[in-house]
Amino acid sequence: MSAPICVLTGATGGIGQAIARLLAKQGWRLLLVGRDHAQLRQLQGQCENDAEIFVGDLNLLETRTQLADFAKQLGGAALLVNNAGVNVMQGFNEISEQQIDQLLAINLIVPIKLCQLFLPQITAHSGTIVNVGSSFGSIGYPYQTLYCASKFGLRGMTEALARELSHSKVRVLYLAPRATDTAINSPQVRAMNKALGNTMDPPEKVAQALSDLIKSTNRRRFIGFEETLFARINGMFPSLVDNAIAKQLPKIKSFFVN
Repeated sequence: MSAPICVLTGATGGIGQAIARLLAKQGWRLLLVGRDHAQLRQLQGQCENDAEIFVGDLNLLETRTQLADFAKQLGGAALLVNNAGVNVMQGFNEISEQQIDQLLAINLIVPIKLCQLFLPQITAHSGTIVNVGSSFGSIGYPYQTLYCASKFGLRGMTEALARELSHSKVRVLYLAPRATDTAINSPQVRAMNKALGNTMDPPEKVAQALSDLIKSTNRRRFIGFEETLFARINGMFPSLVDNAIAKQLPKIKSFFVN
């Protein structure tokens, strides 16, 4: 019971499972958070260290409060990993109001609220918050309008909070994976990535990058040399990226326009 507690949201997703297995090997006690009880139980059995599960809808205040109370009963969270996320790649005109509300809630609003809710526990343990973003948190990409909006917001929030807490012992970190081989990618997205020559990383690579980031003195990590370079160019010379993506646009459209 002396091992530190890590609260991991989105635990049953591809990246979440890889993170859970790696952190368990490293000695973390995990509080695995998700909506599917059976999948959480299965993952719990794969973790080498003690793991607890929590089933619920984090969009609900009552559920978030219950999660924080449960973590406190276990000794308090020393690490919060906001990993839960969803994505639907489609044309902007096709996005429903419900999709807007759902995606922004899961990808942005819930992580913000969890950071605030767990900050007292993290502070008490001089701990760490990791927000899992995306390379699309730095690069606006066609047919990813809503996802980009959520991840740009998460990156900005993480950066601002890290600077606000820079004189404390709390670390607030940002991890930006590129395309990853998980179920979040539809067959269309997979086909597009293949046609464009985009690399899709295994979830284990993302988990290792998260572990390396936690152990380092850095506040942020972007996975993939090309994606990191592209993000930096986009920040300094966005017109160059405009032109590069414009050349890709006909091929991108072919996967999403009937």
